[in-house]
Amino acid sequence: MTHATSNPKIHEGRNLKRFREMLGIKQDALAFELGEDWNQQRISTLEQKEKIDSEILEQVAAILKIPAEAIRNFDEEKAVNIISNTFNGNSAANAVYHNPVYHPIDKLMQLHEEKIALYERMLKEKDEMMGRLERLIGGR
Repeated sequence: MTHATSNPKIHEGRNLKRFREMLGIKQDALAFELGEDWNQQRISTLEQKEKIDSEILEQVAAILKIPAEAIRNFDEEKAVNIISNTFNGNSAANAVYHNPVYHPIDKLMQLHEEKIALYERMLKEKDEMMGRLERLIGGR
């Protein structure tokens, strides 16, 4: 049995749509970036094509800031299989440990301290300005 080198299940238009949606980019915005020959309907049509012209795919990939190969080779079925095989059951070998870079409370405290420091600087500048005004008025 021989296997074809290209996977017929890969639908470049659908992949383009998935990446665009993951990045939160609307069809109108993508059309605008591609130029005046493009509109929302043309992007919709492009996303329905199984195979996208290489030059257009490269332009779209550059706008989305992703490799064109990601759009060409993304296989949803393989991705789902990898995810399901990685996270099956309660095995410690498959556990994902999330260590955030910061704790939300620490971040909140930092923002509060920055706000207080800003307020103190503003009060100091106000006092300095009032002193200058008093000297100007007193000098007359």
